[in-house]
Amino acid sequence: MSTPSITTPRGAPRAASRATAAKAPRPRGAWARRAPLLPALVFMIVVTQLPFVGTLVISFMRWNALDPGDRGFGGVENYRNAFTDPTLRSAIVTTVVLTASVVLVSLLLGLGLALLLDRKFLGRGIVRTMLITPFLVVPVASALLWKHAIYNATYGLLNGTLTWLWSLFGSHSAPQPDWLSSIPLISVEASLVWQWTPFMMLILLAGLQSRPSDVVEAARVDGAGTWQVFRYLTFPHLRRYLELAALLGSIYVVQNFDAVFTITSGGLGTANLPYAVYQTFYSGHDYGQASAEGVIVVVCSILIATLALRTVSSLFREESL
Repeated sequence: MSTPSITTPRGAPRAASRATAAKAPRPRGAWARRAPLLPALVFMIVVTQLPFVGTLVISFMRWNALDPGDRGFGGVENYRNAFTDPTLRSAIVTTVVLTASVVLVSLLLGLGLALLLDRKFLGRGIVRTMLITPFLVVPVASALLWKHAIYNATYGLLNGTLTWLWSLFGSHSAPQPDWLSSIPLISVEASLVWQWTPFMMLILLAGLQSRPSDVVEAARVDGAGTWQVFRYLTFPHLRRYLELAALLGSIYVVQNFDAVFTITSGGLGTANLPYAVYQTFYSGHDYGQASAEGVIVVVCSILIATLALRTVSSLFREESL
């Protein structure tokens, strides 16, 4: 009596070998590849996280250098004082106004420049390099440039231009306003817009160059005009890039200290949160209060950074589809 033969599918050995390989433990080589990254990870934790933990601990202490005898645990008193301090509330409002205005104006200007550089014309590379230059200038040097070379009432560019325009009509009594005294917050905002517009332009230009050209050409063949192409094709495609540029710009502008300190020294209603922390620490010598205000700034920055990371991840998911 013959035994029935058992037929095995051709792919069964391969499937069994893959299942066995999946159940097998990872080789030690995987850990060996990750081990060289440990020194960099430890260094990053020591440099970034330990100082923040120290700041967080000090924020719950009573620690004023002018009263060294009264030092100890203060609980949430520093945070209560921070949120009830009218000076800090004014600094928060100034920070919101400064950040929103700089980011919005930089986005609009950056979008216009990106649309310009997306077209082919003679000397586009030179123009692009010149437009990127303001972003490469050191922030303190940029603030000094605007304070002395542009805003100065005696030899600044703005008043010099007014003098030249008035001289064209035979007048020698041109107005010479003190820009830093008359419009202090706008003066700070203008310098930051000049510095951050190239950053917005680069992000939006990258978005424009990733736009599928065949879709645009098909729309133009169908009779779509420039405004229709921008409204229905370009702008929806740039939405994620606009969000990314706005969030990243907000992270940096909300922490800006150089322009406020250099141009106005925080006076005339231009003190933002970083400058308020500076005043509390160096002028008031209240280390606990300054640490609490610094933690508030960090938390606000983390919230904005979280939104930025989500936007970046969603952008990468869309690009991979």
